[in-house]
Amino acid sequence: MQPDPARIGLVEDDPVMGGSIVQRLELEGWRVTWWQSGRDAISGIEGISDALDLVICDIRLPDISGEVVFNELANLPNSPPFMFVTSQGEIDQAVRLMRSGAVDFMTKPFAMDEFLRRIDAGRRTTHSQLRLKGYFLGESTAIQHAEDLLRRYAGHDLPVLIAGETGSGKEVAARLLHEVSPRSAEPFIAVNCAAIPAELLESEIFGHEKGAFTGAQQRHLGYAERAGKGTLFLDEIGDMPMPLQAKLLRLIEDGSFNRVGGEAPCKFRARVVSATHRDLAQRGGSSGFREDLYFRLAVLPVTIPPLRERHEDIPWLLGRFLENAVSRSDVRIRGFSALAQEAALTYPWPGNVRELRNRVERAVALSTSEWIMPGDLFPERAVKSGNTTFAPLADVRDAAERRQIERALDETGGQIAKAAGLLAVSRTTLWEKMTRLGLADRARSTS
Repeated sequence: MQPDPARIGLVEDDPVMGGSIVQRLELEGWRVTWWQSGRDAISGIEGISDALDLVICDIRLPDISGEVVFNELANLPNSPPFMFVTSQGEIDQAVRLMRSGAVDFMTKPFAMDEFLRRIDAGRRTTHSQLRLKGYFLGESTAIQHAEDLLRRYAGHDLPVLIAGETGSGKEVAARLLHEVSPRSAEPFIAVNCAAIPAELLESEIFGHEKGAFTGAQQRHLGYAERAGKGTLFLDEIGDMPMPLQAKLLRLIEDGSFNRVGGEAPCKFRARVVSATHRDLAQRGGSSGFREDLYFRLAVLPVTIPPLRERHEDIPWLLGRFLENAVSRSDVRIRGFSALAQEAALTYPWPGNVRELRNRVERAVALSTSEWIMPGDLFPERAVKSGNTTFAPLADVRDAAERRQIERALDETGGQIAKAAGLLAVSRTTLWEKMTRLGLADRARSTS
């Protein structure tokens, strides 16, 4: 008996399955309220939402779908976390619900012990509790949404596909997924499919037997085998040669593979997480990527947005990379000057987070003062005179304009016409400046 039993809401129309779940949960010491239709569940949950630790909801109900139940209750002040029960044909819908805020889903049929473990994890995974852990990838709404998805995906063994531009932080996201998963004590093996020559990639991933080819003087264990029960991360999966894609599909479908030159199949026990900067959905068939493999890899998708779409993360990333760089050097740097921060906020960051990290590390290595100046971050844009570095007036102007526009948008709730009035410019002029400074997403669609 648990000292603090959870209160579970169950929405299940099947009397046999519902009764079995209720009986087992109550044996575990949990209190269960059971509804057998979606409308009854909505009425019942509205009255006790703040008392429920978790709602377990079947997607297919006799009157309305579980998705409707979830959507109608999502805006309650104390909306409980939802975990869905699905059939194989409803996995896409379940993934969509997780992207909308559901904490988990289970596919029928399932083992009761695993079901109980996921219930216990799910009832603790509310959005506020995720925030208490502290976000690892950034502070913007966009990146926190991506991180929430990764944390929800962590308890599943299904493949995850991480999409995003080069340098946006896909491998960091994959490592986070591994660290918060039940596999965290097992290996995390990263493979850059674009960095290994095509003729060697099969041997590197699947391994080879002694004598499999010229120079194979002993058995070699590939990344798939060395990953054990951990995570096999396939970066730049879109660059994998077509013949090897078929073998990867077998690895995922059958959970087995053959070393090059080997006859006996090897058991694959790791989870596959892949990443790409390409739009694989548009590259199916003759265009270079197998459509069936894409759908297997993208069961649980997540996109890491580029840095230009999440300016709120720039100060956070500057601080984090500065701390890391200073800890590895003997220099004493107190921080970034206000002008350096403004220059970073107005820069488009074509190389994304990777470029920002590299610029900070270079600035720390070359800085001659306790404060990093714009010229330290962007030496190609700076002019030196004696010991003083001057920022281009255009950068200073952009920084000042950005600051004023942001204040006006905050004051008017993003309404362009009102903000333009406060700034004494036309609406067209303001919109052009917002577009140039990367502030277009701050406008309200109704303005």
